[in-house]
Amino acid sequence: MKQERSRPAPERPVPAAADAPRAIQPDADPAVQALRRFRQVFASVRTHFRRVEQLTGTGAAQLRALSLLRERPGLRVSELALAMDIHQSTASNLVKALVERQLVRATRSGSDARVQQLRLLPAGDKILQRLQGHYIGVLPQALQALPPEVLARLNADLDLLLQAMRADDSAAKSPLASL
Repeated sequence: MKQERSRPAPERPVPAAADAPRAIQPDADPAVQALRRFRQVFASVRTHFRRVEQLTGTGAAQLRALSLLRERPGLRVSELALAMDIHQSTASNLVKALVERQLVRATRSGSDARVQQLRLLPAGDKILQRLQGHYIGVLPQALQALPPEVLARLNADLDLLLQAMRADDSAAKSPLASL
């Protein structure tokens, strides 16, 4: 019987970062390269939203609102809208859903009965505990991590893209999860 000699496995190059995105094909048209990058961004955001919703049973916009209310109890709807960078009517609808789910309490106080102060209820806090910390979302978190000069360049370039698309700015104040 012939004895087999074990051969060392061929060495494979180790990627620089285990979670780094695959390289875009350098020979592709620049517009195709940009389109691929947008696909990667959208897919990452969508995957993140799905994972978070599976973990908590709650959508990303609601989680962001709950997180802000945990940090700043007593926020008004207008302040929540400002903190989330969404339209006030969107924030009102969001709060209505959270109140219906008994995750948030909205109380009217002071001389203006239209003003509601928002407080996180224990059920809302329990949902946030599943996340083990602050919830902001994968794209806003990544953008906040970029240096100011990169953000300035990115914003200028995205402005050019939006102009070329003749994009309507009405979606600018909508939560990503609702787009």
